Amino acid sequence: MKKIIIPAELSEVDKIRNLLREEVQDFCLSEEDFFKLELAVVEACVNIICYAYPGVRGEIDFEIQKNGRRVSMTIIDSGIAFNPCVAPKPDLERIVEAGQRGGLGIFLVRELMDDVDYRREAERNILTLAKRF
Repeated sequence: MKKIIIPAELSEVDKIRNLLREEVQDFCLSEEDFFKLELAVVEACVNIICYAYPGVRGEIDFEIQKNGRRVSMTIIDSGIAFNPCVAPKPDLERIVEAGQRGGLGIFLVRELMDDVDYRREAERNILTLAKRF
């Protein structure tokens, strides 16, 4: 398992991207498969950065673990409690018609990953994303 802790700032997300790429390189993923994995992780982190810590600074703990052809990524923050697993599916037609930007991050995470699990422990949000290749 590899772990990194970053400040919850957009400028720091590349550190998570780099660790992710480094850790899955032995899977020999296509660029498309890596993009999907990266997109899910980045969307989850951006939601934390934008919404978990209103008015205060926070951190994101990112852990990645491989088991055979399965990669599991855990994203932890101590911000406002939020369970993305129970968020309603967006009305995609309405979003497109309205030309709305945003609002698809959680949907993308759930669509791109094989497993998405959330729990709240010790005042921390713990989101685990998993994908098999």
